[in-house]
Amino acid sequence: MLRLAPALIIALLVFPVGAGLIMVLLPAFGYLPALGGYGASLAPWQMLFAQPGLGRSMAVSFASGLISAAVALVIVVLFLAASRGTWLDRGIRRLVSPLLAIPHAAIAFGFAFLIAPSGLVARLISPSLTGWERPLDALIINDPWGLSLMAGLVLKEVPFLLLMSLAALPQLAPEKRLMLARSLGYSPTIGWLKTVLPSLYPLIRLPVYAVIAYATSVVDMALILGPKLPPTLSVSLLSWFNDPDVSHRFMASAAAVLQLGVTVAALLCWWLLEQLIRRLTRYWLTNGSRQRGEIILRLVGRSALLLSSITALAALVGLGLFSLAGFWRFPEVLPQMLTLDHWQRSGPMLSTPLINTALIGLISTALATALVLATLENEHRQHIQPKRALWLLYLPLLVPQIAFLFGLVVAAESLGIRPQLGLVIAGHLLFVLPYVYLSLAETYRRLDPRWLEVARSLGVSRSAAFWRVRLPLLLAPLLTAFAVGLAVSIGQYLPTQLLGAGRVTTVTTEAVALASGNNRRLIGVWALVQASLPLIGFMLALGLPRLLGTHRRDLAT
Repeated sequence: MLRLAPALIIALLVFPVGAGLIMVLLPAFGYLPALGGYGASLAPWQMLFAQPGLGRSMAVSFASGLISAAVALVIVVLFLAASRGTWLDRGIRRLVSPLLAIPHAAIAFGFAFLIAPSGLVARLISPSLTGWERPLDALIINDPWGLSLMAGLVLKEVPFLLLMSLAALPQLAPEKRLMLARSLGYSPTIGWLKTVLPSLYPLIRLPVYAVIAYATSVVDMALILGPKLPPTLSVSLLSWFNDPDVSHRFMASAAAVLQLGVTVAALLCWWLLEQLIRRLTRYWLTNGSRQRGEIILRLVGRSALLLSSITALAALVGLGLFSLAGFWRFPEVLPQMLTLDHWQRSGPMLSTPLINTALIGLISTALATALVLATLENEHRQHIQPKRALWLLYLPLLVPQIAFLFGLVVAAESLGIRPQLGLVIAGHLLFVLPYVYLSLAETYRRLDPRWLEVARSLGVSRSAAFWRVRLPLLLAPLLTAFAVGLAVSIGQYLPTQLLGAGRVTTVTTEAVALASGNNRRLIGVWALVQASLPLIGFMLALGLPRLLGTHRRDLAT
């Protein structure tokens, strides 16, 4: 059975993406018999290109992917180079998983509450520094160039790239490389950038590509922070897909293909930039410069990621404050009174979305964890090198969600499968599985094999050694991977919205739906609930191993 697990994972990841892309290509060229399209036609494309503001939507989507990924990557690389072994390094490493667990929509709402003209930042500096007695009349959120959207994306992409980099670094023995560089007179930051980074980047290239693909096609953050007239291409696509006029489905399909093209263009542009930077930095790597720029790079490296983390945490504080705020006049820093009214009003509405969120998250993460464990155990027993098929794990992350999910909906409708909870769980599994694998694989492979050899020498079978030795030793990373998977599921907006057709509500879909209402108190309640669910998962992941470890120590004595 274990030997079937890798094939099952590949089938689960490849088949839905492939089927979704095929089923979005056919309606894009006019073929969808269910809606009266029986022949090839370019009418959907003509209708799409006649839409006003399409070029600007594409440009904002394209720029959001490239700029946010570049800024996040620079922040992470400089932090790793400049903060190695410091208190900041240790503190951020503890925070990275909880920061990664905060859903995109919650970060977007909290960030909007910070930077809005009447937000927390404006209140902190007004009127003493600005003289503002009223909120500034400026379009900061939903700005036409998508700058606030890019900043919000950076807040979420930094923890992801940092986690991927920390997982890849042990393969490179960075301490030995840095020690060699230091013995040749290189300063710490310059030495790290010249000896470790050239080997690290190829290992995190796929996560960077995944970040670009996500940022070019994000929907939930774009609905909250992105431009409105016109919105990003992915948001326009979703509105056409949900249009009551079913003939818009053909145009939405064409737009989904166009979205795929924008993402591929962004990835191609990034690859060309990689080649350019490789050529431009070749001389710098070998010119023998040992100290130049050390102070500036160290200052930026230590402050940028700290600022990013503080902003993300401040966003959560803002959510909590707005959810409890009573009357709150600008420019007062704190509300005149705190109240639980908003929580009491939201309480009855929270129960169904909470149950659905927990059910979808627990089932999809449990399935993903079982499949990943079976695959890794098979890899260990068969001595398989996993690198050949690793890129397949990133397939659902590299292909824009909205492109192939839209095709999956069409495929399900063609097969007579109605939107339902099971379909949503299957959709979440597509995105949870890669994250659980990436979170657990490295730790699983690095477990000292002598523990299992000792167990086998005592007559224990392979299966018994797996259950009684390997799993207890890997309990902490296993629970952390489960918490990461749960957080990924909780944050999923588009799979729930499309595959559930609005009939399956979760905390995330309800929170994003409130964005159009602009009621900050209610948004604060829902976004805070959404953000707290993954944190509960991480607290359990940290606490349970200690509790069980205490029990084991009692048994040993």
